[in-house]
Amino acid sequence: MIDQNALLKQAETARKNAYAPYSGFTVGAALLCRDGTVYTGCNVENASFSPTCCAERVAIFKAISEGRQDLCAIAVVGGKNGDALTPCPPCGVCRQVLSEFCEEDFPVILANGNGDPTVTTLGALLPYRFRISHPSFETENPS
Repeated sequence: MIDQNALLKQAETARKNAYAPYSGFTVGAALLCRDGTVYTGCNVENASFSPTCCAERVAIFKAISEGRQDLCAIAVVGGKNGDALTPCPPCGVCRQVLSEFCEEDFPVILANGNGDPTVTTLGALLPYRFRISHPSFETENPS
């Protein structure tokens, strides 16, 4: 059983470290592995925007860099000027990165400002995901 509120609290704590001087939109993420280990991340902006990295990808890359791929849920908290009144779902790039390591039923837990988490799945957020099993990756044997 995933303690959704505890995971959201860890995401909120990670959000306090966000570096968002350009947008003022701070995000924190907490990524849960099967054994209970949690990897957190916050968004880090850059003046040229392209090198900016979202909180979700920071958490995912931290887990992967530590040899972990047994991901079982992610919580995301975000909003402008410290508010988190509406759910802040992962952006398209983060959804695609999650799809590299997670199945369609992977839980995505979002804060919504009223204390009750909004829970969805990766499959609901990215119904036509691009994976290695996609036909575009199939090649013919040049015999």
